[in-house]
Amino acid sequence: MAENDFPGWHGTTIIGVRKGGRVVIAGDGQVSLGQTVIKGTARKVRRLSPGGYDVVCGFAGSTADAFTLLERLEAKLEATPGQLQRASVELAKDWRTDKYLQKLEAMLIVTDGSDLLVITGAGDVLEPEHDVTAIGSGGNFALAAARALMDSDRDAEQIARRAMAIASDICVYTNGNLTVESISA
Repeated sequence: MAENDFPGWHGTTIIGVRKGGRVVIAGDGQVSLGQTVIKGTARKVRRLSPGGYDVVCGFAGSTADAFTLLERLEAKLEATPGQLQRASVELAKDWRTDKYLQKLEAMLIVTDGSDLLVITGAGDVLEPEHDVTAIGSGGNFALAAARALMDSDRDAEQIARRAMAIASDICVYTNGNLTVESISA
């Protein structure tokens, strides 16, 4: 198999939902290589606590790349305590301009309970318009489902769990083994 024929890693759906004073980030556990499920219980949602300041992060893409970005984000948060948006913009700037970081293939959803952001390698720090955001192979399915559920009586966690269940029914790179973290505003 030639290097260009490598099937690539697939498989992540991460969703962030803000409702009722809480933000929930949920992620599935599936990692696939081509058409093969390599692992079904990966943990793609993490809680960071630099200096006692809680931030919940979910990542899609290469695991090693995502961990590199999480470490960089944690360092930015330590340098700017309590300022998630500023730390995220600084990370995005570095990601866009640093030759090593430019090669990283991942995306992040981050929240401190107040801000809910998506950070991309294109230098973007995005705030969702409808208090819902999603990334990864099943992200669009989860996003559509969650947007449809936002007007219901369900809380943020119930919406995230239901949206992820719908995404896992549609996307072959997404499973129902969830990691869910929540944080208050």
